[in-house]
Amino acid sequence: MRPTIGVLALQGDFAEHLATLDRLGVAAREVRTARDLRSVDGLILPGGESTTIGRLLERFDLVEPIRARVQAGMPVWGTCAGLILLARDVDPETRARHQLVLGLIHAVVRRNAFGSQRESFECDLLVEPLGPPPIRAVFIRAPVVSAIGPTVEVLARLPDGTPVAVRQGNAIGTAFHPELTEDARFHAWFAALVECSSVGAA
Repeated sequence: MRPTIGVLALQGDFAEHLATLDRLGVAAREVRTARDLRSVDGLILPGGESTTIGRLLERFDLVEPIRARVQAGMPVWGTCAGLILLARDVDPETRARHQLVLGLIHAVVRRNAFGSQRESFECDLLVEPLGPPPIRAVFIRAPVVSAIGPTVEVLARLPDGTPVAVRQGNAIGTAFHPELTEDARFHAWFAALVECSSVGAA
């Protein structure tokens, strides 16, 4: 059976991730409950409002089930707000009052690192596992990674060296939104990781 990728569908741009996976022919489904989570082999945490998504994860009793699945080896990928949720901590200067973090990537992130919505931007980035050509990266009220632990791999940096894509084992975070472009290589790479993981667990 083909592996299925779940997309957390509580808030944010989950529909865009689902559409990209559909274009690739990857089996995907919305995840809103722990029962939904049990039926998928990988999970995407989409962009949106990180504190809102965190509150909804608590309300729907998904915090510990997600932690347990990822710690057991399930691949997870967080984009923008999803990166914030995966981090170990948020920079105290930008941490919201009710800021849930899952602690699955040994990194500190800085919320809204570039300012308000008006400071959103796009740029070309080389992402190590994808190789050339660069991808077009869309940053919308984006975070950045301000500190990383020794087991965290940096996958992409801004021209000034700031990390904007990181990986720790089966947990991946990007500050940008690959789902908002026509380039589906990042989704294809993540789908391949999920497939390898599900084959290894079979």
